[in-house]
Amino acid sequence: MNGWLLAAGITALGVAAVHIAGGHRDVVRPLLSCGLADEPKRVLHAVWHMVSIDLGLSGLALLYLSLTDGTSETGLLAWFVAAHFIAYAAAFLVVTLSVGWPRPLLRLPQWILLLPVAALAAAGAA
Repeated sequence: MNGWLLAAGITALGVAAVHIAGGHRDVVRPLLSCGLADEPKRVLHAVWHMVSIDLGLSGLALLYLSLTDGTSETGLLAWFVAAHFIAYAAAFLVVTLSVGWPRPLLRLPQWILLLPVAALAAAGAA
């Protein structure tokens, strides 16, 4: 059993749970009640669900990989999951730093949850 991938999978599932619970309250409800046109509102709502599914499947994949025998395919998939969590974190960092908010790193703190999954998955892949 690969402890790093196990930790990454558990952490990723925790991130998915926080995304679903917190995101529904802080993002989805305000989005659905705002005056934005119906089509972009529904597209953004679908994207939120798509990310929810991706986070959950990534966590399950990492848990599965933690139980495999460490083949080269295991490492490749773990690197892929690590890379896409880095990309997610980078997206939040770029957006928050480009707005000019005071204390920008705390305005969209999702990157704080995403980077540990990336680090743990990368450690498990190495």
